[in-house]
Amino acid sequence: MSEMRKSIFITGAASGVGRETALLFAGKGWFVGACDINGSALAELEREIGSDRALFFQADVADPEGFADAMARFAAATNNRLDLLFSNAGIGSGGMLDEQPWDDVVRIVNVNFLGVMISVRAAIPLLRNSPGSLCLITSSSSAIFGTAGISVYSATKHAARGLAEALSIELKRYGVRASTLLPGLVDTPLLSGPMRALAPPDGMWRLVAPRAVAETVLRAYQEDRLHWYIPEELRDFHLDVVTAPEAVREERAALLEMMARHADANR
Repeated sequence: MSEMRKSIFITGAASGVGRETALLFAGKGWFVGACDINGSALAELEREIGSDRALFFQADVADPEGFADAMARFAAATNNRLDLLFSNAGIGSGGMLDEQPWDDVVRIVNVNFLGVMISVRAAIPLLRNSPGSLCLITSSSSAIFGTAGISVYSATKHAARGLAEALSIELKRYGVRASTLLPGLVDTPLLSGPMRALAPPDGMWRLVAPRAVAETVLRAYQEDRLHWYIPEELRDFHLDVVTAPEAVREERAALLEMMARHADANR
């Protein structure tokens, strides 16, 4: 029965990092709650995992009532327990702040930040019932230093990181841990063409496979660390930001110009 296994609830589970995480944890015997707004991709994941190892919920993380219903159905299957909430759902849309359609701005904020808070609030009662439980939030390397050209996305990821840091203290009163993932360039459709083209073969800005991020999710449950850098070399970038933010600003400005030239050359 599902209540006898460890359980994980994943938002944004039908593609990319969320999908790889669902497959990894299901393969290790965990009971998976897979939530995504994309019904067809979710159905494909269900065919791969099977309904005996998971529950699947088509829901919008930015809809409090719809998400609360999904979490309640999951709780009924796990005896109100949850070992790991992986608040992973996120969307991205590039553009300068003054050039982005306002509807896009609002949707990114709603999914990437309000959706995280909605998922965490719904999960806390279950996490409290599970010794050693973890609330894990996907942030981004763009939460280390604001990324021009995706400023709204970057701002939401800064907010998600700040929320996770605060929760790591707040949730201590329940015996619940909180951590955040800070992945760099992950090889998913969310990564823009220019960024993908300029990714080096090695170093901190190399492309990272979604599976590597999924494996870090498992490590995050097994170990106690606040920030998980993927790849680990991004910790050095964070130190650079703290010690010499102006130098990082100029380096990031040069990168934005390089990306613009690359985009113009490929039009």
